[in-house]
Amino acid sequence: MKTLNFVLSLTNNDNDYQLEQAAAAEEAAKRLGVKLQILYADNDAINQSQQLLKVIQSHSDSHPDGIIFEPVGGTALPQVARAAGAAGIGWVVLNREVDYIAELRQSYRIPAFTLTSDHEEVGRIQGRQFAAFLPNGGSVLYIQGPSESLAAKQRTAGMYETKPVEVQVKLMKAHWTEASAYRTVTSWLRLSTSHQTHIDVIAAQDDSMAMGARKAFEELPAGTARDRWLRLPYLGCDGLPNSGQAWVRQGSLTATVYIPPNAGQALDMLVHAVQTGTMPPEQTLTVPVSFPRIEELSPRVAEHRGRASSAGVD
Repeated sequence: MKTLNFVLSLTNNDNDYQLEQAAAAEEAAKRLGVKLQILYADNDAINQSQQLLKVIQSHSDSHPDGIIFEPVGGTALPQVARAAGAAGIGWVVLNREVDYIAELRQSYRIPAFTLTSDHEEVGRIQGRQFAAFLPNGGSVLYIQGPSESLAAKQRTAGMYETKPVEVQVKLMKAHWTEASAYRTVTSWLRLSTSHQTHIDVIAAQDDSMAMGARKAFEELPAGTARDRWLRLPYLGCDGLPNSGQAWVRQGSLTATVYIPPNAGQALDMLVHAVQTGTMPPEQTLTVPVSFPRIEELSPRVAEHRGRASSAGVD
């Protein structure tokens, strides 16, 4: 019997969530007894498109049975998807809602579906976290993902849906990495207006970006201002056991949102579809949760206030 062969395309290899995606898929491939090739797009949508077209246009005997990919850019490569469909290659989109899946399924009869985190719910959870930390209102420095990212837009929309009206949000953008958030916050701190802006919470749409922001504040000159920045709550997203959750336990982050990696689940679903000839649902959502739970955040609020008070910081 032929060993099934699959390709996983991820956005980069320097983001904790993407690395966890790769690890989850590799574990699933080993368990399922299938071959898996992982490609990294280096945060470049054109590069991702070219990588996948090269795979699709290779000799037919080396075609993969399916491609799973997490899009880099604003589109989910509809032309590449159609090329895969025409070649009889299954197509799975991670963490993105797309409008061409029904067409692929109807036109090419390939297993095609999306498996995505509920990004709006991720944002709603962060909005509820803001409410827990700022019951009387306040200001949040909020670091979003890139403008072209639908996930970033959906998380922002969800956050605005649940945050209290008394909580003001100052938006910044970065690129899902610690280094990009560090550069964004460092540049902002060079502006005179940053020293006049009162912020109560630092939040990011990704744990690594929250840590990048913290690193920027850690590099401020020693003194009251630096101490105040570092005593603020730092909130992130992804919440992986060895990164986000570990950083919460260590105290570098105050809270995060656990977003289950879905590349392994996607491979399970795609292998089952190929082997049985069945068609999965067009879209499946994973369920995020607050870490710690929202109701457990009150003691952390009191702890942060106690630290600030003992240091004589407003």
